[in-house]
Amino acid sequence: MLKKIRVTLAAVFFICITLLFLDFTGTVHTYLGWMAKIQFLPALLALNVGIVALLLVLTLVFGRIYCSVICPLGVMQDVISWLSARRRKKRHRFTYSPAMTWLRWGVLGLFVIALVGGVGSFVALLAPYSTYGRIVSNLLQPLWLWGNNVLAYFAERADSYAFYRTEVWMRGALTLAMAASAFVILAILAWRNGRTYCNTVCPVGTVLGAVARYSWLKPVINEEKCISCGLCARSCKASCIDAKAHKIDYSRCVTCGDCLGSCSKDAISYCHPQKAAKGAAQPGLDAMQTSGNKAADNGRRTFLIGTALLAGGAALKAEEKTVDGGLAAILDKKAPKRSTPIVPPGARSLANLQQHCTGCQLCVSVCPSGVLRPSGDLLTLMQPESSYERGYCLPECTKCSEVCPTGAIAKILPDEKSSIQIGHAQWVKDNCIVLADGVSCGNCARHCPTGAIQMVAQKEGGPEIPVVNTEKCIGCGACENLCPARPFSAIYVEGHTHHRTI
Repeated sequence: MLKKIRVTLAAVFFICITLLFLDFTGTVHTYLGWMAKIQFLPALLALNVGIVALLLVLTLVFGRIYCSVICPLGVMQDVISWLSARRRKKRHRFTYSPAMTWLRWGVLGLFVIALVGGVGSFVALLAPYSTYGRIVSNLLQPLWLWGNNVLAYFAERADSYAFYRTEVWMRGALTLAMAASAFVILAILAWRNGRTYCNTVCPVGTVLGAVARYSWLKPVINEEKCISCGLCARSCKASCIDAKAHKIDYSRCVTCGDCLGSCSKDAISYCHPQKAAKGAAQPGLDAMQTSGNKAADNGRRTFLIGTALLAGGAALKAEEKTVDGGLAAILDKKAPKRSTPIVPPGARSLANLQQHCTGCQLCVSVCPSGVLRPSGDLLTLMQPESSYERGYCLPECTKCSEVCPTGAIAKILPDEKSSIQIGHAQWVKDNCIVLADGVSCGNCARHCPTGAIQMVAQKEGGPEIPVVNTEKCIGCGACENLCPARPFSAIYVEGHTHHRTI
């Protein structure tokens, strides 16, 4: 019963969190966005004391159910491990291994140092929720979008608007390589040894494991009933059960319930250790059996109530040739070399984003304009930055600030966004078609939402060129994106290290 409850809840969390990264309409986030904000590390970085306290209390009561139910990376490893067992037709394939304490705490120490020092690349590599987000965003989302476009293709021919086509794009070779490498490494570890990553590398697992040692409910081995068959140890994907010594390493146990179902003698029960000891001391096999069953039932009932409270309270795009007038092919825009990267409104500053962002790329997934993309810089690896080759930052859009679970991008309103200056536009004389081709343009001035660009004649009767008022420019990138010059725009946005309100 306990395992069925755990598997059901894990499946719900896993599917819903996956949909958060796949959704490109913003609909799913309206209802399920809270699931991203109850992840342990994002809640900690966002200083969400209530969520962090709740997760710690749950761990103190039930053990590491966060790792087996709420964490999507942990559930992904369980799925891979289950597929491995099905493929090998070998259910009981694990063995007990001593804890690699030095490695676990060493990685956690480096993680904390990187977190405090603002080395976002190291934090992004180890953060479990963010790692899963990158895997889904870069490996699964393109397939999801292609599937959507296939449905849209057939819907159009049936005069239906149930689906609409959207652009599919890969976010760079480095980003793809990082996501693919993480998936391959985790898949190999899970396929062969179950929860190796969670109990040797994951910093969240180490922290919660230290708390889980003192949990009120935990799997307890009744030595009077145990016949030392070792089935529980061979079923434990956390490799934390020493069947010979009748001991369980609770810092590594993820409360999956696999050991409970594998024991044919009911020698393992999920209960408080003192209750198990009291039951074992009672004379007579029947009395012990009755006591064990009651303790297990109480444990299961408590587990169900607690997890229910948690869940309830946390209340083929067709290939097209783009042409100009049907004659000349239009070159794709290329990103200019910016001295200072552009980060989203709500980030406040480059330093704030660097210190709080774990690179989960949830904001990248929901950006409707394709403006946000993962950084390739070593210190800010996988963190979002803006570039305007595919679109510009819409004044009315605040989706990135709504979905950020760590507080790296603070929630803002559309009215606030229109006055936040994240950068300013600069004109590049040599690229402007007004001077290069001798034609009138003014595209940048017409589309500037703040009126920061004016067309001014250099001399009487001469062509008009753009002049930027940097005090009014907010750095939205409309001018850069809509500039007809190719492959580099004649006007581009330079980022600000600190955002300000104009």
